[in-house]
Amino acid sequence: MNEKQKYAEELPYFLTSTSSADAWMDKACTEIKRYGGKILNEGFVREQSGRAAFLLEFQIADDNFHLVWQVLKSKSGNDKAAKIQAATTLYHDVKAKCLRAAWVGARAAFLEWLMLPGGQTAGQATTPELQQAIPDLFRPRLPALTSGDIVDGESREVDE
Repeated sequence: MNEKQKYAEELPYFLTSTSSADAWMDKACTEIKRYGGKILNEGFVREQSGRAAFLLEFQIADDNFHLVWQVLKSKSGNDKAAKIQAATTLYHDVKAKCLRAAWVGARAAFLEWLMLPGGQTAGQATTPELQQAIPDLFRPRLPALTSGDIVDGESREVDE
């Protein structure tokens, strides 16, 4: 699915903050640490082509997470505002996921950024790759039903 390119000016948080991008990244790292995570790497990269992104890698329990957050192009050429917008949005997403993790756990809350054994994140993996890489990771560990088991208050017969 090809979506039309979005520009920074078209989305929230453009020209709304007086804080620097670094300040927003520090806040995102603080949220992860507050949840119990450990920051492994963070940074900013800009290619000669003009593409730019923030990187944040962290660990919670035994899981590693890797996120790359794109800085959108600015139609008006205000790259500083676009960079601040990206860091601001990254912070708000991280903060919301940390809050969600209190209910569902870090692995579920940060699933798209979970590092898989092959080096991809779950978000990067296609559906078939994801199913092959972690087939049992998120399936409930329930015993198989046998004849006579009670399910939802009723006795069930199981074809064997």
